[in-house]
Amino acid sequence: MLRFNVQTLLEQQNKTRYWLVKKMNTDYATVNKICDNESKAIRLGTMERLMKALDCRLEDLFVEE
Repeated sequence: MLRFNVQTLLEQQNKTRYWLVKKMNTDYATVNKICDNESKAIRLGTMERLMKALDCRLEDLFVEE
């Protein structure tokens, strides 16, 4: 099963969820759901903004459990 790795990426980069909200130009609820692995679906545009904000590749956004 895949889960989001975004919270770990934020911690590695010494960034906050608030920073990510501002960088992605999105709302806090969206970032919280992603970071807490509560999101049931994610739009491609959101993944693109995540990759750009975190300067990572698509495969970096996920880890396999």
